[in-house]
Amino acid sequence: MPEQTSASPYKISFLTGTAIVIANMVGTGVFTSLGFQVLGIQSGFALLMLWAVGGLIALCGALCYGELAAAMPRSGGEYHYLSQIYHPALGFLSGWVSATVGFAAPTALAAMALGKYAASVWPAVSPQLLSVAVVLALTAVHAASSRAGSRLQVVVTAVKVVVLVVFIGAGWLLAIPQPIAFLPQGSQDWQQLLSPAFAVSLIYVSYAYSGWNAAVYLTGEVANPQRNLPRILLAGTAVVLLLYVGLNFVFLYGTPIPNLAGQLEVGYVAASQIFGPAVGRLMGAVVAVLLVSTVSSMIFAGPRIIQVMGEDLPALRSLAVVSKNGIPVRALLLQTILTLVFILTSTFEQVLLYAGFILSLFTFLTVLGLFVLRLRQPELPRPYRAWGYPITPLIFLALSGWTLLFILRDKPTESLYGLATLAVGAGVYFLGRRLMRV
Repeated sequence: MPEQTSASPYKISFLTGTAIVIANMVGTGVFTSLGFQVLGIQSGFALLMLWAVGGLIALCGALCYGELAAAMPRSGGEYHYLSQIYHPALGFLSGWVSATVGFAAPTALAAMALGKYAASVWPAVSPQLLSVAVVLALTAVHAASSRAGSRLQVVVTAVKVVVLVVFIGAGWLLAIPQPIAFLPQGSQDWQQLLSPAFAVSLIYVSYAYSGWNAAVYLTGEVANPQRNLPRILLAGTAVVLLLYVGLNFVFLYGTPIPNLAGQLEVGYVAASQIFGPAVGRLMGAVVAVLLVSTVSSMIFAGPRIIQVMGEDLPALRSLAVVSKNGIPVRALLLQTILTLVFILTSTFEQVLLYAGFILSLFTFLTVLGLFVLRLRQPELPRPYRAWGYPITPLIFLALSGWTLLFILRDKPTESLYGLATLAVGAGVYFLGRRLMRV
């Protein structure tokens, strides 16, 4: 393998970038979390508002990241932004989290959900073995060629969007309507929006929307990033918001809430109720296939953060090495190993809550950095400025901060694991700095 750190000769187009954002977002969360939300919320209005609020957070975040990406066009995402805005140590911690949690954990979650959906259709299938096999197969594809990986991404994402649109349309036309109201029926429905159950459920919804910032990790490989990257972030996030609200409307419109309560495979349950057991099994198989897109996009994007960290830190220089096709194969293999560890050692719920807290913390700090950057470097060229500034970043910070506080209060174990991950990363950073001085 040639030891080079040159950028890939293949440039990611607007279409491929949008596909990566959509594929990162539409996956595990929307197909698994509604069953947990209805345990604490029974109002159809509040449940749909939950997904609308989650979409609002993601859209505000995308607007802010669009400005940062256009002003600082380099791959690496939060690692690059936080290093430049605050301090290299904070940037390293962000990169450390992205490398150890940010992509490996969601990749594992998507693969685990894929295995469970497949097992609901084919009981003889081992969910864990299938999850491992899918991760290894997609790693091999992305290690071979960026162009092949990009084409795969566009195809599977297009199939995903078409299938979901058809499911939403068919479900709305064919389902037997359930006795649930989607318009507010009184003050009680509005009060649920401020309830602890709504805040806790927003943790799961925020995870379902995570991935809206996926394209910023590939900035250096995007064609004309100052122009295309903001458009990619906004287009991908807007499409997903519409899909999520429509999909959850159909789930609730056609399926009794008791049937959904506590269920992980809500797509399978809803399809069985609306279309019958045979179509339900088919839908379970389709969702399993669609989750391949999510796994693929994260395997594609995540190693680029590790690569950029390796370019900046001598202690991690070996991870910046790329193949003759410009692919960071060593970083890719590291992420795959971490993904397999999560699959083989943790439960779905443990990984989701652990990842949700730590990822939300760094997106919060990054959006806050938009204010810091404007104050410190007002003359920095900004080909794109966040629409609605300062209102849009303040909305993001207020809602994200509210969610973080509830995770700390109600899920202390997972929060402590997240903080322990940061402590280990800080130790690695300062040890590496000390070794550089020797």
